[in-house]
Amino acid sequence: MSAQAARTPRWLPRSMASRLYLIIVVGLALATGLSLALAFYERFESATAVMLNTVEHDVATSVAVLNRLPAAERADWLGRLERDNYRYLLDAGKPGFPLISQRSRELSQRIANEVGPAYRVHAEAISKVPERYQVHFTLGDGTPLTLEVTPALKPVQPWLPLVLVLQLATVLLCAWLAVRLATRPLSRLAEAAEAMTPTADGPRLHEDGPTEVAQAAVAFNTMQERIARHLKERLHILASISHDLQTPITRMRLRAEGLADGEERDKLLGDLKAMEHLVREGVAYARSAHGGAETPVRLDMDAFLESLVFDYQDIGKPVTLESVAGGTAMVRRQALQRVLGNLVDNAIKYGGSAAVSSWRDAGGALCIAVADRGPGIPEDELEQVLQPFYRLEASRNRDTGGAGLGLAIAAQLALAIGGALKLANREGGGLVATVSLP
Repeated sequence: MSAQAARTPRWLPRSMASRLYLIIVVGLALATGLSLALAFYERFESATAVMLNTVEHDVATSVAVLNRLPAAERADWLGRLERDNYRYLLDAGKPGFPLISQRSRELSQRIANEVGPAYRVHAEAISKVPERYQVHFTLGDGTPLTLEVTPALKPVQPWLPLVLVLQLATVLLCAWLAVRLATRPLSRLAEAAEAMTPTADGPRLHEDGPTEVAQAAVAFNTMQERIARHLKERLHILASISHDLQTPITRMRLRAEGLADGEERDKLLGDLKAMEHLVREGVAYARSAHGGAETPVRLDMDAFLESLVFDYQDIGKPVTLESVAGGTAMVRRQALQRVLGNLVDNAIKYGGSAAVSSWRDAGGALCIAVADRGPGIPEDELEQVLQPFYRLEASRNRDTGGAGLGLAIAAQLALAIGGALKLANREGGGLVATVSLP
């Protein structure tokens, strides 16, 4: 695990799209919540101001009306005088305790000032949560009158929750669109990078869109062209050198064959034979990068693999066909045959025999495996042996180490035809090389 990954909080999503989406949604949600809180606070303050400014006048009028009405008619008027936050009771109310809030004390004082001292106004709280208090009056005929106040904001309108849900849905949709527009160019860039082949003939990015995206696309396309030129020059140099070496090696071999028989002559011919093999492998490696230029054809894979195995069996090689996937596939026949031939030769060389099998994976890709019972490869070198001229043997013995190009040619050729080569140690000993083709 890298130091950067170790510093990344576990709760933070790994993809940039998820992080951007999280930041935008959380930010907008916090902003919306703050706006909603401020709106409710402003509504609370406005309602409080309206209540303080108008309630004392309304109460003074109501108390005066009830004071002038006959005692028998007062009960009929209580429903007419009732409001959302308070109501009137024709009794002495409930016993209470001193008022607990500044708002209740201020309101009761305003009511007392408005109705005058003749009504002997006093107030008491009867509940803390929710807050509720009573203002007591004494009418002209000595009848007690109680005003019970329950402070509360106006109820939320029934359409407000629906508006909030629509607002949240709009925020989520806009955030998703913004993140998609911001991260889609990065996804295309990653796909184009994954699709690059040794010949750099992968898809080119569209050089349009926002300025930053267009600049990145132009830079990537330019980089891909430079890599293509570099690879072509490198492979061209390798092919040219390997090809040009064949002529002097042939002349040297002919001269060596004219020498008198002896140990030195045999050693010289053996060295020249090894040089010829190395030159041929170098040319094959240079040409393998262009395997994708072959036109794909539809093949019966069972017949193709049987033909490959039978060709080895005809010359006495221990090669068997264990299982087949069945059906047909669009493949580049010559390139695939070269890949499998290198893998079978490698299995026979180091394991003594080769077993070929094929199947379809969960994604529908064609998988062809060549397995042996040789010594296998250390786990930390499974990737390195696919590099050119890498050999496990420390010596340069041609009988064991080879030229170090067989697996490299197979890997590069598999990549050139759109596939991939993967090596793994086999259970019970040996190596299995799997070629996956889309």
